[in-house]
Amino acid sequence: MEFLGGLFNSLVDNYADYEYFVATAQLFLAMLGMGALLAPRDFLLEIKRPQGLLMGLGMQWLLVPLVAFILGLLLPVPAGIGIGLVLIAVVPGGTLSNILTLFGRGNIALSVSLTSITTVAALVTTPLLLGVLADQYLPDNFRMPAGRIALDILVALIIPLLIGMLVHYRLGGAFAARFSKITIRVSLLLIVIMTIGAGGSGRLDPQTYGPWALVGLFLFCLGIQLVALIAGLLTKLRAADITAIVIEGGFRNISLAVAVKATVFPAKPGELDPIGDAALFVLLLYGGVSLLMCLIPVFLNRRISAARDGNTASTAD
Repeated sequence: MEFLGGLFNSLVDNYADYEYFVATAQLFLAMLGMGALLAPRDFLLEIKRPQGLLMGLGMQWLLVPLVAFILGLLLPVPAGIGIGLVLIAVVPGGTLSNILTLFGRGNIALSVSLTSITTVAALVTTPLLLGVLADQYLPDNFRMPAGRIALDILVALIIPLLIGMLVHYRLGGAFAARFSKITIRVSLLLIVIMTIGAGGSGRLDPQTYGPWALVGLFLFCLGIQLVALIAGLLTKLRAADITAIVIEGGFRNISLAVAVKATVFPAKPGELDPIGDAALFVLLLYGGVSLLMCLIPVFLNRRISAARDGNTASTAD
């Protein structure tokens, strides 16, 4: 017990020294696992019927950032909370969105295509959108390290994604699936370590931020889902396509957002950072909020699909 107590104290006391390394390693392993589940054809599955793909990309790169921008104007949130919302908005969809789409009987090919394309494009889109949207929360003399962010994305996101795809290609799907399970589990362990380290150091105290963090996240996720639903209905997409786009828009790559936060607002030993700490609090909280919110379209579409299948069977009889 004394050893565990000493290890915990060391983790808390020195968290600022290793936050960037742990965040980068966590993202690297997560993307390595994601890449191992992908094949080059996954990028091209929806090219023959591009309407859903174009709508999904427009949702990711235009409508989601727009929702974050409007909420920032309407809600009296502190700068750190606003930066957290912006970081969520500028990263691509997370890998779990593909599983949720599959469970919700959405268009899994569209979901995988959107995740893959937006992940690769994040090398350009994330620093670009971050520079535009974060400006309203930052002092005039702040300089966004766009080049550093792009380099970090290349090293910790694009390269492991390609390595994972190479593992899939050279060693086969069965091995790649086992490899992916291990790397993703280790990446989840690193998230736990980050949460313990940041929370134990007093940087994730909910009372510090009041109710606006939770309110902002709830409205942000709800806004994304409503915008995706309305856009899908207006463009007359299939229900399966709309479900994939709603989930992809709501469930973000928080691992990348945390890594970008560690680059832009690095933790400093013995110092609290009102903006960086609040942003980290929002990012870690959003993972749970978005998962719960994304279960709504998952179960709704399952019920609709089941009812439609039942009606089809009755008609056939």
